[in-house]
Amino acid sequence: MQKIFIQKKILIVPLDWGLGHATRCIPIIRQLQRMDCEIIVASFHEQLMLLQKEFPHLSFIFLNGYNISYSKQKRWLPFKILMQTPKILLSINKEHKWLRKIIEQQKIDAVISDNRYGLYTSKVPCVFITHQLRIKVPFRWLENFIQNINYRFIDHYTECWVPDFEGDLNIAGSLSHPLKMPSVPIKYIGPLLRFELNNNKHEKKYEYLFILSGPEPQKSIFEKKILQILSQIKGSVMILRGKPGEEDVINSFENCTIVNHLTTDELQNILNESEFVISRCGYTTVMEILSLRKKSILVPTPGQTEQEYLAKHLMQQHWCYSCEQDDDLLLHINKAKEFEFRLPSFKNDNLKSVMESFLKKI
Repeated sequence: MQKIFIQKKILIVPLDWGLGHATRCIPIIRQLQRMDCEIIVASFHEQLMLLQKEFPHLSFIFLNGYNISYSKQKRWLPFKILMQTPKILLSINKEHKWLRKIIEQQKIDAVISDNRYGLYTSKVPCVFITHQLRIKVPFRWLENFIQNINYRFIDHYTECWVPDFEGDLNIAGSLSHPLKMPSVPIKYIGPLLRFELNNNKHEKKYEYLFILSGPEPQKSIFEKKILQILSQIKGSVMILRGKPGEEDVINSFENCTIVNHLTTDELQNILNESEFVISRCGYTTVMEILSLRKKSILVPTPGQTEQEYLAKHLMQQHWCYSCEQDDDLLLHINKAKEFEFRLPSFKNDNLKSVMESFLKKI
């Protein structure tokens, strides 16, 4: 049987904001491989190492990230992000110039950018991936202003892919379904999932799986809080630290196993063997937890309004339980046992058809 797509060379670049943007590129890479595409990944530090572990035979290029820093105190986060706007815009300008060179050097046929705003060009088709068409911030006037800037960048791309369902039953609510839309074609590709749900029974090995993710210093603050209550948690525990390139480990406790990183297959097995997942409310993490129909306790990164909105939206639908980082975590772990979860069933076949349509444009 003759294959339709012959060695198109695709550049994929995830944002360096936690590991979620890198992990949700995994199903995209897999689909492109099934379509006989040659893939080049450009990324930064932990994101690059994670994808190198998953796809050791791909070509990789180091590309500096936006390197956004966080505050320790929730109330100062929006202002700290705002103060870094010139640095972010400079990074966007640099990656835009870099793209022109790399397209010529590597003979790139198309670009897929996960939330990196400068990776557009008129020379080849370019996709922008985001679940945040509407970016949540504390003030409505600022939210409208940021949305206009967001769309100004998105409209430079050939099309925009949104990893969510179209319609009322969706994951991201108004983040992915705003009243005002960009001018470029919007394609709802469904959740980007590394895992496949199977109905086989799995032996429960862990009562709680803690997944650490997101930017510092809040990641380490959350980890410290978890370690402080370990002795009071009843049942077996695993902590996944989300440090793919780190060799040093924390000594495991009597009822707890601590690991720095797991491959996709290893993580899926651990998720299947765990009763509850306790993690940040990062969008990629949410997609993966829901895809396996796991009960979860989501703890938004303090001050990250997107995660705070998402946690509230999902708890209202009874798809998760949520609490804040400053709350009594042990108390909420016990409350979650009595919570009425109504876990959804996902079926997603949009990604393949959207990607086939896009590759035909090349």
